[in-house]
Amino acid sequence: MLIDEIKKANIVAMKAHDEASRSSLSQVISRYQELKVNGSGKEVTDVDIVKIVQKMLKEIDEERDSYLAAGRPEQASAIALQKKALESFLPKMLSEAEIRTIYAGLADKAMPVVMKHFKEHYDGQVDMSLVSKIARGL
Repeated sequence: MLIDEIKKANIVAMKAHDEASRSSLSQVISRYQELKVNGSGKEVTDVDIVKIVQKMLKEIDEERDSYLAAGRPEQASAIALQKKALESFLPKMLSEAEIRTIYAGLADKAMPVVMKHFKEHYDGQVDMSLVSKIARGL
């Protein structure tokens, strides 16, 4: 599972005294444990872990932007190290061309059917807003 890889990377970061990587990886592990304990009783999957990582990356971007707005570029560069540590655990995202190819192959192109198909088969690997734009013909 993906969480096992993250735990191993956390140990490596700890041994290397890489505080930025260790901090972000530890947060993912903590959120995983929280989801496992407080979840709906279902198994926590790799898709759930990818969602945790994606959410953390968004939070890291917002934090970096606030440091830059406050005129603190040194903290913003430290944030970039945290982001780098997490990005390696994300699956390859589908390109717009790949999404268009999959969309073209669907028999039913009704918006709810398209969104459900991509959510079921490509969750965590696709930007759903891009799928929506393609389905609407924008």
